[in-house]
Amino acid sequence: MWHRVILLVGGAAMLLTGLDAALLRLGLPAPVQGAEIGQMHGPLMVYGFLTTLISLERAVALRAVVARSGWGYAAPAAGVLGGLLLIAGVAGAPIPGQLLAGAAWAAACTLLLTIYIVMWHAQPSAALGIQMIGAVAGIGGAALWARGLAIPQIFPWWAVLLVLTIGGERLDLARLAFQGRLERQIMGWAGLVLLTLPLTLLTPGLGYAALGFMLAVLMADLVTHDIARHTIHGHGAAQLMAACMLGGYAWAFLAALSWLAAGPVYSGYRYDFTVHAITLGFVVSMILAHAPVIVPAIVHRELPYHPVLWAVWGLLQAGLIVRVAGGFRDAIGAWHFGGALDVMALLALLGCVVGLVLSSGTRRTATRARR
Repeated sequence: MWHRVILLVGGAAMLLTGLDAALLRLGLPAPVQGAEIGQMHGPLMVYGFLTTLISLERAVALRAVVARSGWGYAAPAAGVLGGLLLIAGVAGAPIPGQLLAGAAWAAACTLLLTIYIVMWHAQPSAALGIQMIGAVAGIGGAALWARGLAIPQIFPWWAVLLVLTIGGERLDLARLAFQGRLERQIMGWAGLVLLTLPLTLLTPGLGYAALGFMLAVLMADLVTHDIARHTIHGHGAAQLMAACMLGGYAWAFLAALSWLAAGPVYSGYRYDFTVHAITLGFVVSMILAHAPVIVPAIVHRELPYHPVLWAVWGLLQAGLIVRVAGGFRDAIGAWHFGGALDVMALLALLGCVVGLVLSSGTRRTATRARR
């Protein structure tokens, strides 16, 4: 139990450091100052926080598949280690921080892929196949970053890691809605998405158009068949989950259309839009939707529904909308304000999860609920 909590705290520390870096990149006051810290924002959020969280949840799930599963925790441990190495390098330690951090994160994704393979041998499924494809993208993205490629060039690799991992998880949790041929079809789309990634480096014009098209098709297929289209008319937790998921699909679809229609972009407000439409609009929305499943699996305590979570969701969406509108209108003040709102939303999400778990007082075994 305690090793899971330690790894979870390590992931939360990566989140807080990444948010400090986000404020610096926005040009806003931050608790810890330093231009070098701002450069850590993307890697810490994608690999230090999100990949660590994903790996930890999968390491816990591995226990239901094999008896000796303790090795699985090496994946989230490598995720935290990568973040610490990057922070140490930025802080002036005599180590090649980016190279070592990238190597640690590539190892984390490789171990994550190994977890998927072991689970696949126990019970093959399209959901696991999609997540395996995402892990391959994660390995490539970490290795390319460790070699020194600029983040805007390799962001599609990071995006595919996140989108396919969460898409596969959604397929697993809502399996009844995606049975049979549809599962295999979505897995095929995921494979084609992966094949577009080398093209984004070799022939960016073609690669980004192909990636945008395949990602749009994948999102359209997922949202068309997801039960969230029906549960949005419900109440309470079910309605909140549905709103988060439908909003997440919409943001990812818009990012895909941007790549499809306008091709590659490596700076400016359109780049900012595509990055945060995926990482905040899709990924964080999906995390909020599935937190009642993910968190209890890790800490073995219930995460009860509370209406305050609607405020977190609303703050996240409002921040993104203001940020995007401010960017495209070249209104720097609105862009700053929207970014600050999203930092507040992530802090509120972290605070709500911790508070609700601690106040629930209900222990739970590590079972995976189907939603």
